Amino acid sequence: MTPTSADTSAEPCSCQTGRRGFLTGAAALALTAATGGWTALGELTSARVAFAEPGYTGDVLVVVSLRGGLDGLQAVVPVGDPAYALARPTIAIPASRAIQLDSMFGLHPSLSDLLPFWQEGTFGAVHAVGQAAPTRSHFEAMDEMERAAPGSSLRSGWIDRTIGASAGTSAFGATKVGGPLAGTAFMGANPELTMQSVNAFKINAATNPTERAKWRSALQTLHNGAPALVGAPAQNALGVLDALSVLQDAGYTPTPGVTYPTGNSLATALQDVARLVKADVGLRAVAVDYGDLDMHVGQGTVDSGWMTRHLKELGSALAAFAADLGELLGRVTLITLSEFGRRVGENGSGGSDHGHGNCVLMLGGGVVGGRVHGRWPGLAAPSLVDGDLAGTTDYRSILAEILEKRCGVPTGSVFPGLAASDRPGVAIPRT
Repeated sequence: MTPTSADTSAEPCSCQTGRRGFLTGAAALALTAATGGWTALGELTSARVAFAEPGYTGDVLVVVSLRGGLDGLQAVVPVGDPAYALARPTIAIPASRAIQLDSMFGLHPSLSDLLPFWQEGTFGAVHAVGQAAPTRSHFEAMDEMERAAPGSSLRSGWIDRTIGASAGTSAFGATKVGGPLAGTAFMGANPELTMQSVNAFKINAATNPTERAKWRSALQTLHNGAPALVGAPAQNALGVLDALSVLQDAGYTPTPGVTYPTGNSLATALQDVARLVKADVGLRAVAVDYGDLDMHVGQGTVDSGWMTRHLKELGSALAAFAADLGELLGRVTLITLSEFGRRVGENGSGGSDHGHGNCVLMLGGGVVGGRVHGRWPGLAAPSLVDGDLAGTTDYRSILAEILEKRCGVPTGSVFPGLAASDRPGVAIPRT
């Protein structure tokens, strides 16, 4: 997504926002997605996916990566800290306009769609969240956040390690929705699946069930007796195609009364996630990206502009997803992560530059909602770290608690070096 013509001052950050992806498998099978030319075996980015009896009984963990560095001080606003308005004379959200959450924090009014979930306790936040070794480089911060093993030599990602530490072997266990490339969080020995969308994952040449059956038979025959490196991903890609073709043929209608906002890439991806959750295909961890948050210039005001529009898209997408799931929200936990926050003081271009401490949003039946968690260090100059909000809660501790309490996943091998006692109290244990 790029700024609209109304954002005449909005410019991309000159520092490249890197993202690591990797494609493997036997691409010779001409299985292409209708909307992007991605090979299905490229989308199925491991040569070792295997179907088996389901053994996972925990929550589906949905990770929404807010790419570009969310300005958490504008999303969950510290209106009770006098230094906030002083540091942001033109872009600060007035206390009178924020949705009051408690004596310190207010919610940006563009996130008002989430207020009902706050009131019922299924939406909450953690503020002053950071990394053990913060950096202002997009690529380095994203890479380290998704690797989540500071001070170690591990080169795998935390989602990959989560899949390795949990029961269940569904091909849908670790899934990326909304794009063809998996990020660093998926890197490692365990399989993952990526898709642009449920409907786009298909054989291009198969325009109807009859043609699909012919192609499947031909491809099955073609790969009979093939070496495991080629045959295994081919067979499993066909299995995924079979599962998704059932969903494609059935179509999808959200829960009555729920309408996903149009023209909203995050909402489109989350609708597919809800579709997969309802189909009970074996999801364990799902990743979705939402970007264009690197707002160095022309961030806008409380009523209009770049930030206001993006927070409206974020809030409306999350609210539609939660409402669509209904009672199934009780077995889903969604968390937002962003590579870093923004500096406390606004810059001379009406924007905010790369900083450290940030907020995390949580949504789900098992989160301790209706409150802002974490220790607030304050925004007065002596409390800042190089002009930034200090990170007083390690983001890994939030993930670890969710994995332990909601997903039943032991996290010693997922987050090496993270103290077992360091948990912020954000999740309710499953019963």
